[in-house]
Amino acid sequence: DQLADYLSTELGVPVRFQPVTEYAAAVTAFRVGDLQLVWFGALTGVQARLQVDGAQAIAQRDIDERFTSVFIAGTDTDLVPINNVDELSALADHTFTFGSESSTSGRLMPQSFMAQAGLGLDSFDGEAGFSGSHDQTIALVEAGTYESGTLSSQIWEARVAAGEVDLTRVQVIFETPQYFNYHWVVRPGLGELQQQIVDALIDLDPDDPVEAEILSFFGADSFIETDNSNYDDIENVGREIGRISE
Repeated sequence: DQLADYLSTELGVPVRFQPVTEYAAAVTAFRVGDLQLVWFGALTGVQARLQVDGAQAIAQRDIDERFTSVFIAGTDTDLVPINNVDELSALADHTFTFGSESSTSGRLMPQSFMAQAGLGLDSFDGEAGFSGSHDQTIALVEAGTYESGTLSSQIWEARVAAGEVDLTRVQVIFETPQYFNYHWVVRPGLGELQQQIVDALIDLDPDDPVEAEILSFFGADSFIETDNSNYDDIENVGREIGRISE
């Protein structure tokens, strides 16, 4: 892994990349100490930090201080583009799917915005779905399995740019207000190494071919510092919808 190699060089200590494919598994590995530095979505980052006293959010992508979700709908439905959160009430009595149950951009924040419009999980035609991923949400709405859904705007834009979305069958009807999202979280006890990690992430140079590839992998132009307080709103929403109970 290029980032692990880069951090090993910058920090002067061995860094090993350990892939984790599920939200819950990443939180558990962080809690028990199997992982010291983890790339989390906003909700899972909060969940992980609440289970490890002294854990800190340290860095995020430049785009993560202004992240958004999109609501999409089949073009053969009566759902049309809307202009504000209150108009999300138009989704009532339509079929609808979120992404993963623990996704910040595919569930947590969209559900929060829908609540502002007076929508609950019982407002739809049948039960709200949980597709499991952003890509699957696109596929299900495109196929007509669900009339509408929600996902990360970054994923949507990337798939559209790659020509992987049939825009004759599915369209964006709303982009949400901005919120904080993905970030790096470290366990306590790293001492000076913690700030060195922050500095190394911030110093990634888009003009260096290898470092540019690392940034591109994360869909970022740069990393910037962050801290736990930036995710207070995420924690509050997580508690409101029952995804955080500690």
